[in-house]
Amino acid sequence: MFVLSSCVSKKEYAALEAKQQETQDLLNTATIKLNSCLSDAAAANARADALKDQLADMRKNNESLIQSNKDLTMLTAKGASNVEKTLESIKEKDLKITRLQDAINKKDSVTLALVTSLKREVGINDPDIEVNVEKGVVFISISDKLLFRSGSYVVSSNAKNVLAKVAKVVNDKPDFECMVEGHTDSQSYKSNGVLLDNWDLSVKRSTSIIRVLEDLGVNSSRLIAAGRSYHVPLVDNDTAENRAKNRRTRIVVMPKIDQFYDMIEKEMKSLSAGS
Repeated sequence: MFVLSSCVSKKEYAALEAKQQETQDLLNTATIKLNSCLSDAAAANARADALKDQLADMRKNNESLIQSNKDLTMLTAKGASNVEKTLESIKEKDLKITRLQDAINKKDSVTLALVTSLKREVGINDPDIEVNVEKGVVFISISDKLLFRSGSYVVSSNAKNVLAKVAKVVNDKPDFECMVEGHTDSQSYKSNGVLLDNWDLSVKRSTSIIRVLEDLGVNSSRLIAAGRSYHVPLVDNDTAENRAKNRRTRIVVMPKIDQFYDMIEKEMKSLSAGS
């Protein structure tokens, strides 16, 4: 500077010094701008890297969605197939249930027809003969005074007329069985050397009626003998009138149980196999 000051005037020196300051200011400004650009570039690179990572994640998610869509399509197709199979199974079960219900309805219809026939043939107006239905089974209850003498198991001639009407109806229904139940009152039975008590008397009366029904043409394989003694009374055995009501023979006309329940069992097994 001393040398320069010796070579130039003060005015020129001041101009040079101002020029140098201006150049220094420009350099400083350029440096600031450069630093700002470098900072912006670093931020931009960071954003670019973040966007690349996001793009990679999006591609991965897209591939996952595509695979999920394929899996869902397969599941939907499989589900539709399963629904179709389930509907077919339900239709088959409904058909089997309908067939079973038809069989039960048919049995009920036959039972109703049987009751109508018995009431028409046996005589509904006779107070000593009662025809009714309980749980799908037909019962004919006949007072003992129409069938036997007191303490006897020999069938009277009048009883044979009634039993002939019963036999006719039963013979018209070959798919039915006939169980004869003997019932006594609670009075002690005096043994005659053949029968010991009311059990014997009730069973013997049953077998006596069965023999009459056999003579009237009822197939023996369709007949069942049973005795209940005095253990199933209609009323209390406390008066002579009530004891007379309890002394009765009940003829139970019912579908052949083995055939009917075989049919139901087969249908139920078929339903279980299809479930």
